[in-house]
Amino acid sequence: MSTALAVYVHLPWCVRKCPYCDFNSHAAPERIPELTYVKALLADLDADLDLAAGRTVTSVFLGGGTPSLFGTEAIGTLLSGIAARLPFAPEIEITMEANPGTVEHGRFEGYAAAGVNRVSLGAQSFDAARLKVLGRIHGPEEIGIAVSELRAASIPNFNLDLMYALPGQTTAGALSDLAAGIALEPAHLSHYQLTLEPGTAFYHRPPVLPDDDQAFEMQQACQQMLAAAGYAQYEVSAYALPGRQCRHNLNYWRYGDYLGIGAGAHGKVTIGDRIIRTEKLRMPREFLQRAAQGAGSAGTRRPVPEAELPFEFMLNALRLSEGFTLADFERTAVHSSSSIEPTLNELAARGLLVEIGGRWRPTELGFRFLNDLHAAFLPSGKGVADSGELYTAAKRLGPQRDFRHIVTDVP
Repeated sequence: MSTALAVYVHLPWCVRKCPYCDFNSHAAPERIPELTYVKALLADLDADLDLAAGRTVTSVFLGGGTPSLFGTEAIGTLLSGIAARLPFAPEIEITMEANPGTVEHGRFEGYAAAGVNRVSLGAQSFDAARLKVLGRIHGPEEIGIAVSELRAASIPNFNLDLMYALPGQTTAGALSDLAAGIALEPAHLSHYQLTLEPGTAFYHRPPVLPDDDQAFEMQQACQQMLAAAGYAQYEVSAYALPGRQCRHNLNYWRYGDYLGIGAGAHGKVTIGDRIIRTEKLRMPREFLQRAAQGAGSAGTRRPVPEAELPFEFMLNALRLSEGFTLADFERTAVHSSSSIEPTLNELAARGLLVEIGGRWRPTELGFRFLNDLHAAFLPSGKGVADSGELYTAAKRLGPQRDFRHIVTDVP
């Protein structure tokens, strides 16, 4: 078992809920209880320390919500508290999500002093009309201002989140957005398609989106632009300059271990020959009440049934352009590769997978139909259409934000 461990921290409040967002985010109260919540986060971590014995933290990801609503004192207290409980790797990656509309002058310098060395900016679009439709609180000019603040704080390692196939968007519009993003020279770009998720305002009052053919045309055109600009695609929706892949997210996709603390956070840890999943109380008020009562962990633990392990592994690993080896599967899924080899061979015969030099990866066709690849590894007798299991599993695994665009056809 690897001694590497990641930590995901959920900070659940936003200025307001975007109509496309189905994550565990909530409109912020007039005054966010920053230090009270940080205290609750550290108590939550204390309750999970038995899962982290002997492990070294290689990355921390502050997600949300909008973590940049929290002040520098709260973020500093949080990160120093985690470091006091778990050893940090010398070259640890500490990422913080930020909304360009909540960036205050000089605040990134305080975050950098607290230990943040990577930032993910939720730009989404550089078109003012598209941003308005998406319910974003920032305008195009604020994205550039936020990037300037990052550089002033000596944080050159930043990601831009951009979406395509937006309401009323054309291929030219998607390329214009991407060109504006590339001009800011981010180290990393997350470029994903807007989809309508159950439970969101857009799902109940859907806008008119580009059709599948138009969306695919946008995707192909944008991928060509990204490649020409030097951004290599290493995952379905992730592109990076050389050496700038997100280590935290790579750990998810390689089926690595991580603790999840905070309201609604999920975690996954290997203990001996078992994989344990954790899930914390979803609502911030209940999470805080639990912490105030000193009642220990604000969530539940469950071992992953052996029959589900192939599916869980593939749900992550098949997103990566590097693919995986059978040894990777046996080591991280704690499962014999003989159980998946017939399925791998069948998918290869269908042109969805290819094995080169001992590594299995999706073909170009396979990347277009990842749902079919994933569903092939569901436990026997369980189908996607009648249970929605693919969607449910996607939401509880991996990067909290990154599954929205691959699970589009599941009820």
